[in-house]
Amino acid sequence: MASCTICLPALMMLVLDLNTVESVWPLPQKLAISEERYPLSPTHFNFYYGEDQASIMKDCSLLDSAFTRYFPLIFPDLTSGLETFSQLVQQEEDGTYFINKTEIEDFPSFQYRGILLDTSRHFLPLKAILNTLDAMAYSKFNVFHWHIVDDPSFPYQSRTFPDLSSKGAYHPMSHIYTQSDVRRVLTHARLRGIRVIPEFDSPGHTQSWGKGQPNLLTPCYKGSSPSGTFGPINPASALSYIFMSQFLKEVTSVFPDPYFHLGGDEVNFSCWQSNPDVRAFMQKMGFGKDYTKLESFYMENIVNITSNLNKTSIVWQDVFDYHERIPKDTILHIWKGLPAQYKAETSRMTKAGHRVLLGAPWYINHIAYGQDWRISYNVQPLNFSGTEEQKKLVIGGEVSMWGEYVDATNLSPRLWPRACAAAERLWSDESQTRSAEAAFPRLQAFRCSLLRRGVRAEPLSPGHCSDEYRGI
Repeated sequence: MASCTICLPALMMLVLDLNTVESVWPLPQKLAISEERYPLSPTHFNFYYGEDQASIMKDCSLLDSAFTRYFPLIFPDLTSGLETFSQLVQQEEDGTYFINKTEIEDFPSFQYRGILLDTSRHFLPLKAILNTLDAMAYSKFNVFHWHIVDDPSFPYQSRTFPDLSSKGAYHPMSHIYTQSDVRRVLTHARLRGIRVIPEFDSPGHTQSWGKGQPNLLTPCYKGSSPSGTFGPINPASALSYIFMSQFLKEVTSVFPDPYFHLGGDEVNFSCWQSNPDVRAFMQKMGFGKDYTKLESFYMENIVNITSNLNKTSIVWQDVFDYHERIPKDTILHIWKGLPAQYKAETSRMTKAGHRVLLGAPWYINHIAYGQDWRISYNVQPLNFSGTEEQKKLVIGGEVSMWGEYVDATNLSPRLWPRACAAAERLWSDESQTRSAEAAFPRLQAFRCSLLRRGVRAEPLSPGHCSDEYRGI
């Protein structure tokens, strides 16, 4: 038998009654499978660049790595455009492989399809992160939003300020991400077509920062005396901006993505209100008693620092809600509200000319009994009041897995296959994927393929997979 050649043009062209599509997830934009079958032999199967792309794709490490990685996924008993192809290969009971004659035209509906992991509230071992990146690639997520530090712990090991992790992490040796660890995540992600966008949230969510960086946080007062506790980063101190400039210079050099998440959410003003130096600064700046103006002052400075480092800032919606003067290219991340509220927020943000990420409907760290993935699946990101130009400003969305009750023991089953609902919503043609009921058999089959690939994906309903999870 002659070798099987898989060509990779710029737009993948790999027509189908959808009832016969058992496990392709997320659904391609156009998919047609005939009843005509072609046998596949692992010993005669190979990937090649198409003749029209051989010159421009020469020595493409990204694709070469994908060819090597996907071969055992296609033929699992032997050892993304390729992702879709791998899901189309089937196996007969006698062990032989086949694929139906298939044509695919595919591209994502949204450019940003992210998953957030929180590694502060519970430390996630490097292996758990790498396994998540693998599963993300299977579902065509392309952004890993690494919420790497927060109030409880500071696991990022800084070259410039090593005390941040040595004093702020849960453990200075076992519960940190070294520079080598970060490089490994970046490489693993790049080879799977995934961007890594770090988040260093401030001025709130910074209690762990203060353990290794004195004079950064605001001293809280009880009456006229310090209480011994600390609040957010002190926006009235010039030292805060000197530190943030040096720290951001380091981390923006470590993480190459042009986007950088600066946070800016949930700032508690009570400590600022208690501090006499902060109150004096408020009067000097003419802010009166409006502490949203003080937060605005801080965030505007931090966004400007980041812009000078040639990064585009992403900030939580609070920054927009406080009417902060931020560059028009700043991306706004919606995380609050029920559908009516986040739709109105999307309308306001896009009317102001900002690009928007939708996160509010996909906080899947919250769980419910039964098939709660259907709620995520029924989200319509562009269903808000606005012009077509406004809707073009919605660049995508993100699934959030916050870590209060999540660590390596339950990360994968809580994340998969529930996150797959958002994956299809952000990738596929909405007009072809409006029915969760119709999608259920495909998702159930895709969950089985995740198990076969070693992902601890929880069940969707009573039943079984031909290949059950083998890790137990």
